[in-house]
Amino acid sequence: MPRIEIMPDNDFWADVYRGHHIAVFNHHGRWHAYLDHMFQPNVVFASAENAVRWLAQRVDLTRPRIA
Repeated sequence: MPRIEIMPDNDFWADVYRGHHIAVFNHHGRWHAYLDHMFQPNVVFASAENAVRWLAQRVDLTRPRIA
């Protein structure tokens, strides 16, 4: 799983994990997930760490990309 370091005043985090673009965004205290620049509308998280963990699991379930 990617390591995340989100500053308390930062509401956005992004990285590349196994060739996939992953990002999380805090909107009114709820963290939203983006996988390969696509918003994931059916999930909302209480923390950035939970969102990143979910994104990493989604990537791990898919076939790896060649970067």
